[in-house]
Amino acid sequence: MERIFLKIIAVCLLISACSKNNDQDTAQQTKLQGPIQPPVSGYGADGRHQVGETSFANPRYAGTRVTIFYPLDMDSPRPTIFFSHPFGGEDKEYNRGLFEFIAKKGYVVVFVPYPTFGVSVDERYNTLWAGFTKAAADYTNIVDTKKVGFMGHSFGGGASIGLAWKGFTEKGWGQDGRFLFTMAPWYSYQITSQQLAGFPSNVKMITQVYDEDDTNDHRIAIDIFKNINIAGSEKDFIYFKSSAVAGYTYHTDHVLPNSRSAFDALDYYGVYRLLDAMIDYSFNNNQAAKTVALGNGSSEQVIMPGYNGQMMAPLIVTDNPTPQYPQSKYLFPCGSSENPRIGNCE
Repeated sequence: MERIFLKIIAVCLLISACSKNNDQDTAQQTKLQGPIQPPVSGYGADGRHQVGETSFANPRYAGTRVTIFYPLDMDSPRPTIFFSHPFGGEDKEYNRGLFEFIAKKGYVVVFVPYPTFGVSVDERYNTLWAGFTKAAADYTNIVDTKKVGFMGHSFGGGASIGLAWKGFTEKGWGQDGRFLFTMAPWYSYQITSQQLAGFPSNVKMITQVYDEDDTNDHRIAIDIFKNINIAGSEKDFIYFKSSAVAGYTYHTDHVLPNSRSAFDALDYYGVYRLLDAMIDYSFNNNQAAKTVALGNGSSEQVIMPGYNGQMMAPLIVTDNPTPQYPQSKYLFPCGSSENPRIGNCE
């Protein structure tokens, strides 16, 4: 248990949300870094809607609040993304940029803090689930459960699989559109192989892993990606490599995306752009959006921007991912006894 505790502390420090809590510090760190500017149009560009926030007491985590980000100037329920944060990411400010981006585009995101320390994995999952279901039940004027996405990073990326299963099958959420978007996922609990094989047919999926990530073994993501019942045409495994442009290095480490650390073109073009297109395809059946989100390596999907003739490394997209590094590289290897799916690591 001591080894697990020390690992959790290390990841918490990586997320950098454990000790930096004031808004002024967050605002300074969310300033765009690097020479490449955000897109001004198309997928990944900011939407036109004003951002509203509402919150309520977290039903399973005393002293914290569940936050709903939504388009303030829209007066009807909107398609909703249920976001599961990483270890140490209890403060909504750690990724406010992402949450506000979703709301500006005309959609809703529900953010539920769960405790990093002193509770089991199941208790964290149950805290997320209680917050998601209360938001859906109590805010029907904002949350549209007919079109639903589950999105998560690290611990939250792994959690999103089991939580999505419950949302899609037990609650019937997403009957008119469903997707999964996982980033550098940790181990997945509360999901069986039989459940993975029984995901609803209309679910779309993007899985992202980052080359410099030495926290979560990519085999964890590969296992879920290969064994989930989603057609190859409706899912893509996306590998990010780092780039050096005009003296600035775009790092693909574990904290991507994260408004508190380096907020740069990897966020806007690698994460926001693909998420934006995934939402449009999943909820509106826009086939042009599919070319960007699930293009199976199309130029519209993989080509990243540049500056003065220097281009960022393109995204690497595959339906048959393989590990690039030995398990010994990672703080949380797939073959750890902590992984309930340890038998799927090779």
